[in-house]
Amino acid sequence: MHQSSVFARRLSWALSSSPSYPLALISRRGMRRGEAAATVRRFSAERSASGGEEGKVGPLHGVRVLELGQLIAGPWAGTVLGYFGADVVKVEPPKGDPIRGWRQLDETGTSYWWRGHARNKRSVCIDLKSTEGRDLVKKLSAESDVLIENFRPGKMEEWGLGPEDLEKINSELIYTRISGYGQTGPYSKLPGFASVCEAVGGFRYVNGFPDRPSVRPNLSMGDTMAGLQGVIGILLALQARNGNKRGGVQSSGKGQVVDVAIYESVFSLLEGVVSEYDGANVTRGCSGSTLTGIVPSNLYRGSDGKDIIIGANGDSLYSRLLDAMGVPKEDELRTWDSNAKRVENQDIIDAKIGEWVGMRSTEETLQILAKAKIPSGLIYSVEDMVTDPHYIARGQFEEVKIEELDRDLKIPAIGPRLTSTPGSTKHPGRSRPGQDSKEVLQEWLGMTDADITDLINSKAVIQND
Repeated sequence: MHQSSVFARRLSWALSSSPSYPLALISRRGMRRGEAAATVRRFSAERSASGGEEGKVGPLHGVRVLELGQLIAGPWAGTVLGYFGADVVKVEPPKGDPIRGWRQLDETGTSYWWRGHARNKRSVCIDLKSTEGRDLVKKLSAESDVLIENFRPGKMEEWGLGPEDLEKINSELIYTRISGYGQTGPYSKLPGFASVCEAVGGFRYVNGFPDRPSVRPNLSMGDTMAGLQGVIGILLALQARNGNKRGGVQSSGKGQVVDVAIYESVFSLLEGVVSEYDGANVTRGCSGSTLTGIVPSNLYRGSDGKDIIIGANGDSLYSRLLDAMGVPKEDELRTWDSNAKRVENQDIIDAKIGEWVGMRSTEETLQILAKAKIPSGLIYSVEDMVTDPHYIARGQFEEVKIEELDRDLKIPAIGPRLTSTPGSTKHPGRSRPGQDSKEVLQEWLGMTDADITDLINSKAVIQND
């Protein structure tokens, strides 16, 4: 039977069977990248034909967002809002957002990352160093519901664009500020990139192995978390401004400042670290591939050299794992029937599980664990993700058209999934900074062609057709 037919049959079976089946195994039995792409397009078409996401209005439809940030944290907040329907206008400097030229670039010199990172945004190029440019931002702010900025604290005030300045012309404006350490406090003026803020926020102290220097994941996690906190703050501020009839909360009719610090967004992930220190004088540190105080939850290597994660830290899960491993009833492993006992004997337990996993291929191990309903899975690379039937069935990949290259590009969807008002990608990040300058100034401010031409001639605005 042809491989694509085999995959289609397995995919159909997997989607109708128990969700505990390790779907990654299906994709490893013959699905090619081309077949995966075709399946993504087919599933998208089927969803549209059955009344899926196509044509639905996002929950933030009608909300105007003015994005003044660059790089990751502020722009990510704007990206999420735009994905769910907000009208996001991104103000770029004359040379464009630096992300345009970061990492892998296409034939036009544009970052592949940029296409998804700046999706659904219109680009207006304004020189904020000019008086005309700053005045123009004030006018755009007057027509906005939300403003997002992630400049160094105090910079917007220097430009006459701080919260107090803009409140005078738009009292309903939700002014969102994302910085390394927040707008107040002794560190507020310090430069704060995610790499440093992840350290100050405590994440680096618990990430890595005890006998080695701290480790950074190969992502700007702090920036992304701060962007998401910005989104949460914006939605809360919109709710406060607009009111809640069911809760009896009257509309304030007023905007407010949303102050997000990157280090605090990381700090908020630390679970019980602070309470454990204060109550028990215990400082949690790095624990490698394990999770302190939770056993067993670790990485184990199969005979084929591949690694899998097994999380059987619940008492009943641990018992089922021992059954799946064929551990005799009288074995001492059976006596450690509570997490507290297992923590005391973690090294022995992990060694026994590792020995068992190492005797067979990861595929065979995952099948055994799936049958026993033990949480387990392979460590995925992006190559694994784009060919995985579960990712595809959940719509985790979208394809956008890069007009200049006359080809499609796969970008990730953004969660969460909403049944009635889902998010979607309308277009990729613009290829040129200022591509929409004229359109936005006409639409938002009612400016004439002559007005815009004057701004372009003064270099306060750039229009890149």
